[in-house]
Amino acid sequence: MLRRRVIPCLDVADGRVVKGTRFVDLVDEGDPPELAERYAAEGADELVFLDITAAPERRGTLLDIVERTARRAFIPLTVGGGVRTVADMRDVLRAGADKVSLNTAAVADPTLISRCAARFGRQAVVVAIDALRQPARDAAAPATWEVVVKGGRERTGLDVLAWVDRTVDLGAGELLVTAIDRDGTGQGFDTELLRAITSRVHVAVIASGGAAGPDDFVRAVVDGGADAVLAASIFHRRIHAIADVKAAMTAAGLPVRLVPEAVA
Repeated sequence: MLRRRVIPCLDVADGRVVKGTRFVDLVDEGDPPELAERYAAEGADELVFLDITAAPERRGTLLDIVERTARRAFIPLTVGGGVRTVADMRDVLRAGADKVSLNTAAVADPTLISRCAARFGRQAVVVAIDALRQPARDAAAPATWEVVVKGGRERTGLDVLAWVDRTVDLGAGELLVTAIDRDGTGQGFDTELLRAITSRVHVAVIASGGAAGPDDFVRAVVDGGADAVLAASIFHRRIHAIADVKAAMTAAGLPVRLVPEAVA
């Protein structure tokens, strides 16, 4: 069985790591390279660096900060935000990213996914999907979610599950799924959303949005079927350590890469 990954997320605005609730009311959490180095030392399996203001501001990724971050953390790094062309993806990879996350630009032009996958391989293409749960028409109706973009600011009318199918067909090698209505709330991952996605695709799914404690990570995998779990606030603010999460996952019988202290 593949080891489940624990991934801290660096939401970056104006060159600083920030965190809020549903991408608003942002609070400064520190310097991206410093946090990246800390998380690598604490046993993170990967890092995700999201330039969350690139799309709304219609600019490219902050490549200098990506480069400095990559130099400080020798673990896989996924970078998203501001990638609109194959050339943009090339530049981000050259700056030190191992994978590139596409979101707003992929919704605007889905062929970007297939063009990037053809150039760099689908293993380097992550499609980030920000999902907004829709009000139920009645108690018996199945749950539905809408794709939102530009940091959750803009609705698209796209059904999440239909978009999931299309992104995988186009060449997405991994999906980063954020329950936007739970982001930063501490309400736990949306396991219903995760299961709806993991039950229909063969690519890895990263769960994001709502983690409050180690048990939430376990539920994302056990109940939601996630291959990896991502969080920000609880790690930035030292509410829980990566080691705490991995201990809970191990206790639940989930295979993980041990943190350095556990190996000694």
